Amino acid sequence: MGAMADSSFDIVSKVDKMEADNAVNQAQKEVAQRYDFKGVGASIEWSGEKLLLKASAEERVKAVLEVLESKMIKRGISLRSLDTGAPYASGKEFRIEVGLKNGISSEDAKKVSKIIRDEGPKSVKAQIQGDELRVTSKSRDDLQATMALLKGKDLDIALQFVNFR
Repeated sequence: MGAMADSSFDIVSKVDKMEADNAVNQAQKEVAQRYDFKGVGASIEWSGEKLLLKASAEERVKAVLEVLESKMIKRGISLRSLDTGAPYASGKEFRIEVGLKNGISSEDAKKVSKIIRDEGPKSVKAQIQGDELRVTSKSRDDLQATMALLKGKDLDIALQFVNFR
């Protein structure tokens, strides 16, 4: 690399599917074993790309969600990666749908690049590329500072920093 070459990293928002599956399997086991879930039709299943949580009462389906969330956190998946709907009644049961957010929406990408532009080191440039961002600078220290800046922000999406070079 020449002296003038830029360093860069990518900002992505991705959920590791294997870890998500592991979390779901563990949650299913706990729901099946716990006494307070007996006889209330409590379950967690994949339904296409989403998870479908069911139980016969609203507070039970919320308890199923708590189990799922705790397993996700244990597997290193941020709750910001979950797109959790409100409980709704369907026939005699209550349901909650949980989607996994993958990719950064253009709205969120604009938000992140504005933070970098307004508050980041001057040498740092952010470029939106599809559902991720490429961040470049001549200074690796400035890139590190930008990561720290974004980690300190309370964004409603989970960000990962990858391909640092």
